[in-house]
Amino acid sequence: MTLHLQSFVQHEGYLALFILMVLESTCIPIPSEAIVPYAGYLSHQGQLNLLSVILVATVANVVGGYIAYLIGHYGGRAFVLKYGRFVLLNRHHLERAENWFQRYGEITVFVGRLVPAVRTFVSLPAGIANMKLSKFLLYSFLGSLPWNIALAIAGEELAAHWTVIANHLKPMSVIGAVVLVLLVFWFWFGRRTIGARRRP
Repeated sequence: MTLHLQSFVQHEGYLALFILMVLESTCIPIPSEAIVPYAGYLSHQGQLNLLSVILVATVANVVGGYIAYLIGHYGGRAFVLKYGRFVLLNRHHLERAENWFQRYGEITVFVGRLVPAVRTFVSLPAGIANMKLSKFLLYSFLGSLPWNIALAIAGEELAAHWTVIANHLKPMSVIGAVVLVLLVFWFWFGRRTIGARRRP
């Protein structure tokens, strides 16, 4: 699935990035940890711009979070539990986000945006609790921004140092190949030996 999503970003650029990050923040489990770094990688290749990647992903998170907020606000907890299963949202996800919200209050929207898994569902309890919309949007932006900065730069840095990484991994690849060949021979020889012993 991740490869298909990355291919979507590669071919459609910012539009794909925006759509996927909106979906992620609308409680659909899209892995931003794979999408945004890949967009950062593409920025190093000259296909995208790093600053634009960060801004598009962040604005998309706010838009998707707003949609989830409205669902929680107007639909309520019962609605979320009834229809959440269609987007792989279960009671555990909602309760985890609600516990965070009850424990830390409105700042959860900011902090939750920096926590994997929680960040996807944190907007729902904010809507259910009727959090002030202006605060919600502000905290959503402030929480999403550093997350996307970190992921995008990580992807760009990976691309920039790919040759160095590949050179360090190459000896491991050779060792792995040698071990694999030895294991194949050991398995083949062992089976022949067992077969020979079983023959009358």
